[in-house]
Amino acid sequence: MPHDALFPDHFLFGGALAGNQYEGGFDQGRKGLSIVDVEPAGPERKEMLEHPKKYLQVRDDLYYPSHRAIEFYDHFKEDIRLFGEMHFSALRISIAWARIFPNGDETEPNEEGLKFYDQVFDELEKYHIEPVVTISHYETPLGLVKMYGGWSNRKLIDFYLRYAETLFKRYGNRVKYWMSFNEINCIVTSPFIAGALVLDDVPNKKQAIYQASHYELVASAKATKLLHELVPNAEMGCMLAFSPFYANTCKPEDQIAALQQNRVTLFFGDVHARGCYPSYMNRFFKANGIELEITDEDRKVLRENTVDYISFSYYMSFTTDADQRSLLANEVFEPVKNPYVEASDWGWPIDPVGLRYALNLLYDRYQKPLFIVENGLGARDEIEPDGSIHDDYRINYLNDHLVQVAEAIKDGVDLIGYTTWGPIDVVSAGTGEMEKRYGFIYVDRDNKGNGSLERRKKKSFDWYRDVIDSKGATLNLSKETIK
Repeated sequence: MPHDALFPDHFLFGGALAGNQYEGGFDQGRKGLSIVDVEPAGPERKEMLEHPKKYLQVRDDLYYPSHRAIEFYDHFKEDIRLFGEMHFSALRISIAWARIFPNGDETEPNEEGLKFYDQVFDELEKYHIEPVVTISHYETPLGLVKMYGGWSNRKLIDFYLRYAETLFKRYGNRVKYWMSFNEINCIVTSPFIAGALVLDDVPNKKQAIYQASHYELVASAKATKLLHELVPNAEMGCMLAFSPFYANTCKPEDQIAALQQNRVTLFFGDVHARGCYPSYMNRFFKANGIELEITDEDRKVLRENTVDYISFSYYMSFTTDADQRSLLANEVFEPVKNPYVEASDWGWPIDPVGLRYALNLLYDRYQKPLFIVENGLGARDEIEPDGSIHDDYRINYLNDHLVQVAEAIKDGVDLIGYTTWGPIDVVSAGTGEMEKRYGFIYVDRDNKGNGSLERRKKKSFDWYRDVIDSKGATLNLSKETIK
């Protein structure tokens, strides 16, 4: 380790991807449709996510970016070679549930799908890249929505466990770090994406959302138990979308508003890490007419099968005050502008110090190892006449966040690693766009699916490789940091 390194030798550096945003090949290898495969691009996307009932089939008049994405299905050897060239020590990927169980409820897995991931793991091993695997990343099989109502149905626990067991038995000797559900807390604001829920005609949507989240939490705990039985040396983590809330002022009521907003996310971490429902949720459930069906067996499995580590995505912080009713008050919050931070091209606050704050908050609360599995900047990249891409804005963003990660480690946070979101350009999960680019590697594909798919290195490619090789010694520490 270099004498001025900021990160230890065992620290995992790499990138993070989601099958539905980069894999493509939606009709290859006997893969079934997932919920993302019916999410169109363009103005219909928002309508579909809010009212999915009339969109549960592929239509000829709409463009579906997930169907081809960036065609990793056919380019995985080239892409993994590039990650190897960057000296990644880890790559977070997801396995497409519908590639293994096309409808979701089959009794036997699809061997063609399993063989595809055999090849992916072979390539990762060739370049000494450790896989970090998300079992379910926003891609519940569409068949489970149409036949069972998605995660509103307890039966999905068994379907999920059959799928998880298949993965553990097939890949258990190749994967140490697993995550049960991507950004599980996003079911609160994106019930179709995170819970495969169609709530168009449901009167009490919060009842449906939290009942479904309970089934996912139970499924996660049972999968943790199963992993520990089948692969004793492997570890299971939960995965949260964590954007910490600041109070807008020191006004006591503003502090309470921020506390309530943070609890919307921390609830999911509390159940995963502590094994029981936190008492503060009782008031929320009562205020919103929520009565969950929870069995004694559910409580037992949650209590006895807590996660080994906490993983999370961090892109921004939010600021709120008492004048903005929180989600706990049965209202969708509107964040208050923070005058002390800048914003991205898409209006996302850029707050590197917020990542250090998040790391300390989560580690103080759970005392379990943490893993940053998403962090990055979505921006519009321009190709220069000579073919180069000078993405200094991305370098500056990642540099400043990694400096704060190093500060959190000095604070005493136990951190497994850091994987940037989208090391290669992928389809945006929120907007379905390609022009919202995160990668170190540019992919020639536009918002309508046109382009050669040529891969092109950006300036940040060499920069990130140097950061990895030096364990952070090449980072720019010029900005003043609170010690």
